Amino acid sequence: MPTLKGKGSKKKGGAMAPKRGNKKHSLNEDPFFSRQKRRRVDDDDGADEDDDGGDIIPSDASDEEEGGGGVAGEAEESEFDRETADEKRQRVAKEYLERIRAIARREKEDEDEGEEEEDEEEEDDVFGGRESDGVRDSLVSKILQQEQLEDSGRVQRRMASRVKKPEAIDNFRTLVKHRHSVTAVTLSEDDLRGFSASKDGTILHWDVSSGKSEKYVWPREETLRSHGTKDPQGRAKKHSKHVLALAVSSDGRYLASGGQDRHVHLWDTRTREHIQAFPGHRGPVSCLTYRQGTSELFSGSFDRTIKMWNTDDRAYISTSFGHQSEVLTIDCLRKERVLTVGRDRTMQLFKIPEETRIVFRAPASSLECCCFISNDEYLTGSDDGSVQLWSMLRKKPVYIVKNAHPFLPEDNKLDNRDSEKIANGHAENFKSNLENNHHSTAYSWVSSATVCRGSDLAASGAGNGYVRLWAIGSEKKDIQPLYDLPLVGFVNSLAFAKSGEFLVAAVGQEPRLGRWGHVQAASNGVAIQSLKLS
Repeated sequence: MPTLKGKGSKKKGGAMAPKRGNKKHSLNEDPFFSRQKRRRVDDDDGADEDDDGGDIIPSDASDEEEGGGGVAGEAEESEFDRETADEKRQRVAKEYLERIRAIARREKEDEDEGEEEEDEEEEDDVFGGRESDGVRDSLVSKILQQEQLEDSGRVQRRMASRVKKPEAIDNFRTLVKHRHSVTAVTLSEDDLRGFSASKDGTILHWDVSSGKSEKYVWPREETLRSHGTKDPQGRAKKHSKHVLALAVSSDGRYLASGGQDRHVHLWDTRTREHIQAFPGHRGPVSCLTYRQGTSELFSGSFDRTIKMWNTDDRAYISTSFGHQSEVLTIDCLRKERVLTVGRDRTMQLFKIPEETRIVFRAPASSLECCCFISNDEYLTGSDDGSVQLWSMLRKKPVYIVKNAHPFLPEDNKLDNRDSEKIANGHAENFKSNLENNHHSTAYSWVSSATVCRGSDLAASGAGNGYVRLWAIGSEKKDIQPLYDLPLVGFVNSLAFAKSGEFLVAAVGQEPRLGRWGHVQAASNGVAIQSLKLS
């Protein structure tokens, strides 16, 4: 009889259970998600309820019986894991909005420092704080609109006119040293960390303020194969460590490198470990760039192609064709548009979603470097020593500065006073000894160019011993020289801080892509130049 009673209680309990369609259960109430909690309660009680014929304890009841201690803590820890993509975006947006409100609150407090505290208290009493909240929200909207316009490239910050003339003691100083010529340099989104690479394969991760550096260690050949690398092609018996390009993601999590081994390598910046290798290019990877605010990576190669990757998914996406020769430099802003230059004397703008491109042709020289000024304006440097300003509306340069980096022998070098008198950056009328200047073209090549993001301040570098700052006139469509910053060696890469407070340069005794020049007095490393703004 007790046995029958137990079975009857089981059936009765089963009859009392609600049907599946009568009640909507959340994820927290679903038996699948509460299985671990039931096991914990069963283990603590030490009782086998199935043998006694007891009902299954719901997850809510188990939390109450256990006191909500360990289970509640586990639920809090897994709260972020359970949230959907929309909930995560909403949470991140709220956190970002709170930071912007804090900035607006500080700005409002600075403006109201001169006002009396009694008046502020009366206003709060009368309006209940509504007026101050409204003013703060208006400041928040202004800050958000300004950031959106600057990030999208639709508005420019006037920074060129604010740059003060550097003093003699404010010249470039070496921040990080390398054994061989530095080929690439890049900065993180917060401008606190920097990354540099050289021809011997050394990749360094350094602090901007202190210069303290840490080295990335290449793994063994077996590890590289497990991460996706293919066997070397041609005469090479092992993978070349020669690095030509670097790019860091907007969140600072990934560092991408490319070089002579025809692979795009992905590194974890937190652990400085190699995590993935992307094969696919049939030539050296010469340039890399991330699309701002995303994990989309673009790579250009000597095989004349542009490939797109997703570093979060570790996946290949697409390939773009168009160049008839090696791709040398690549750049990208927030839009899905990629700007490239190659040895075919063209600059091409790839529109990725539409799978179309716009071709800009240089007058009579090969373009060496390029960068976005805005979505509709671009800056390039060529191997004849000229700097060009381009517009979306024209297929030819809007403005050209010839001999932007003239190479002058020691006996004929101009001092700063004479260089300021050279109109438009020209040195064509300067009389120099041609016998001593026959090899000057390699040193006058504009090998690097960069623009301070969202501003009218630009910089270009060559091997003539100077880095030149430029002011870009978007209204007049011209480029005017600002200052010459002395720096001995080939300037193979440049990077501005987002704030415009400093400029870093990758310096080497040899050019980035060859050995057609050599400056013995140069120091291989990363140099930094502080800029004072008014």
